[in-house]
Amino acid sequence: MTAVGSTNIAVSIIIPVRDGEKFLRPCLLSVLAQKACPTLEVSIFDDGSKDATMAIVEEFRPQFESAGITVTTGGTATSGGVGFAKNGSVRQSSGKFLCFLDADDVMSPHRIAEQYAEALKHPEDTVFIGCNFIRDPVGSTERYTRWAAELSPEDVKLQIYTAFGPTLTAPTWFISRKLYNKVNGFVDTIPKGFPEDLVFFYNAIDVGAELVKINRPLMTYRYHPDCATFGVDERTIWGIRIARLESVLFKEWESDYGSDFTFTIWNAGKQGKQFYKSLSPANQARVAAFCDVDVKKLSKRVYECYDPVQRKVTAKIPIMSHLDAIPPVIVCVKLDLTDGGLEANLAAKSWTQGRDYVHFS
Repeated sequence: MTAVGSTNIAVSIIIPVRDGEKFLRPCLLSVLAQKACPTLEVSIFDDGSKDATMAIVEEFRPQFESAGITVTTGGTATSGGVGFAKNGSVRQSSGKFLCFLDADDVMSPHRIAEQYAEALKHPEDTVFIGCNFIRDPVGSTERYTRWAAELSPEDVKLQIYTAFGPTLTAPTWFISRKLYNKVNGFVDTIPKGFPEDLVFFYNAIDVGAELVKINRPLMTYRYHPDCATFGVDERTIWGIRIARLESVLFKEWESDYGSDFTFTIWNAGKQGKQFYKSLSPANQARVAAFCDVDVKKLSKRVYECYDPVQRKVTAKIPIMSHLDAIPPVIVCVKLDLTDGGLEANLAAKSWTQGRDYVHFS
C-alpha cells in the first residue's frame, strides 16, 4: 500500500472520523490556530458517519482555504474501521509528512511547527515523532498519562512490551510518508477490536523507525466512553505482545546469552503465571524460575503448572527471592503500583534495561 504524495505540501494533517460532530469543531479550530507552520493540508476521511460530521467540515472549508490550507475529503458510506479510515486519509493526502489528529482531540498552537522542526533533524524514512499530552478530563487514565510523560528517550525505545501500548501515544504521531510506505500502512482488514496502532508501531520499528518524543505537551488527548480504544480486545493485544516478545526479544537474548539461554519471570502471582502459560512450549522450557518479594508466594517454593486436559502437572518451577534473581528477567509487575518498590529493587540490581530485563506488565 503506497501513498504517493506531493512535494508541494510539507505536512498533511490526517483526520479519520466517524460520527465526530460532538468534538470536531474544537479539533478543526486547533488546526486553524497553528503557528509558524510549513505548507499544510487537512485530509479528512469520513468512515461512514451518520451525523453532521461532513457538514461541519464544509462549514470550515472557507476558513481553511483563506488560511492557505488545502482541504482534501473522502470517505465511505459504511464504516471500514479505524485502520481503514487512517489509510484512506493518508492515501488521499499529498504531504511529505503525516500529522495524525483524532477528531476528538485538540492540538496546541505549536504542535506542527515543533514536530516538523524535529522531523527535519532525522533521515526522512526514519521519522517517527510523538509528544507529551494533556488528558481531558484531567485525572483520567492517571497511571497511563504519568507513564507516557515520564518516559526517557531510552524508555521510549525499550518499554515497548507493556500493556500501555506504544511508547509514543498514537494520537500524537508525526511520521514521514516514506516511513508509512515502508510499513505498508495500517492493518485495515479487521474493522473492529484490533489494535492497528500497536501493530503499525512494531512494524515501524522493524523497518528502522527512529522513535523520538518531544517532552512537552503539544496535544489535548480526550478521554470519553466512545473512544475507539474501548473497542479493542485485551486478549488480542496480549497475544500480539507475546508474539513480539518471543519473535524479537528472545532472538536478541539468544545473541546476548547464547541459544540455550534461560530466564526468570519476576512475579510468582497471577500475571506472572498467565505470562508463563501464554508462552510457546519451547519458551516455557526456558523459564528457570519465578522470583518475587512477597513472603507468602516465596513460602510455596515451587510453582506447579497443572494441565487440565492431560490432568497432570507438566512443569515444576522454583520460586526464589528477587534478591537471588539473575538476568535475563521478564518483569510482570505493573509499573507505578508498588509505591516505588519495584523501581527501587530494579535500580539496586544495576541491570541494563533491554538486555538484562524487560517490562511486560
